[in-house]
Amino acid sequence: MKIVADVNVPFLQGVFEPYAEVVYKDGKEISHADVSDADALIIRTRTRCDASLLEGSSVKMIATATIGMDHIDLDYCHKKGIEVYNAEGCNSGGVMQYVFSALYGVASRKAIKLDDFTFGVIGVGNVGSKVAALAGLLGFKVLRCDPPRAEKEGSEDFCSLDYLLANSNVVTLHVPLNETTRGMADEEFFTLMQPGSIFINAARGEVVNESALKEAMPKFGAVIIDTWNNEPDVDEELIDMVDIATPHIAGYSYRGKQNGTASAVCSVARHFGISELYGFYPLNDRPEYEPVKLDLTGMKQGEIAALFQYNYPVFTDDFRFRMEPGNFEKMRSAYQYRREVLIEGL
Repeated sequence: MKIVADVNVPFLQGVFEPYAEVVYKDGKEISHADVSDADALIIRTRTRCDASLLEGSSVKMIATATIGMDHIDLDYCHKKGIEVYNAEGCNSGGVMQYVFSALYGVASRKAIKLDDFTFGVIGVGNVGSKVAALAGLLGFKVLRCDPPRAEKEGSEDFCSLDYLLANSNVVTLHVPLNETTRGMADEEFFTLMQPGSIFINAARGEVVNESALKEAMPKFGAVIIDTWNNEPDVDEELIDMVDIATPHIAGYSYRGKQNGTASAVCSVARHFGISELYGFYPLNDRPEYEPVKLDLTGMKQGEIAALFQYNYPVFTDDFRFRMEPGNFEKMRSAYQYRREVLIEGL
């Protein structure tokens, strides 16, 4: 059995070696020749899995240690009988932490009072559900837009996109990238948003039309961007225009990375019947990265902002990225994973 794995998947080296030949390569450099005789791939978003990589190979399954699967041609894999597994919900806690650290941080810097704000969440899956729950706990009125869920579950708990945009002071994107969502945040989208509102994208870069965003910039109270068009070759002019800019690290918590690798390992193990690894979870040899529980009950905006910044000083990541925007991939691969927070009451 042969496994080809992205060398930047953490906690992985040494896990499968007793059971298989394992070849580690940088995700962007995994080639057709590398996978031609492989049985399984363990990847991140930087490996594009389509016919050009997989045609004629012996690959039977792909495990991505990420929530998103837009880097995998699912139709091709289905036709070829290649099973695909993702790490559903693995970094949801980390992204939630990022959103609120960034929101409360930028509000403090720009003296934006969040009292009586309406919080609009577009995409209410694993990540969006956690973001919406914390927003509600903090006293925001929460609007949710998720057409697939509304169709399946009924529209009672959801609203239309147009209504959300016109009635929200904070709009945050948590949708997957697909043909429906690609470029959804366009000129019309931004025109519908309220003047002075806050826009956050920690989903996928290509869900935003960046030209339209740049044109709309004067109307916003603040803009927070973690994911970009054309990563890693991002628009440096846009970086200079937004209030917080980070290199696609919103979900990069220590716990989130443990979850992602655990999901990938267990998927491979179950597919090939390696029973010893069915319950695999990476050991934490860094107790300082154990999640910390926060009780935000009764806290004022400034106190909440200070607590979020203490546990994740998002402006440090913003500063480093602005200093070296050309080192996008290096910053991601060398990122020091942060401690995740757990919120009392969620």
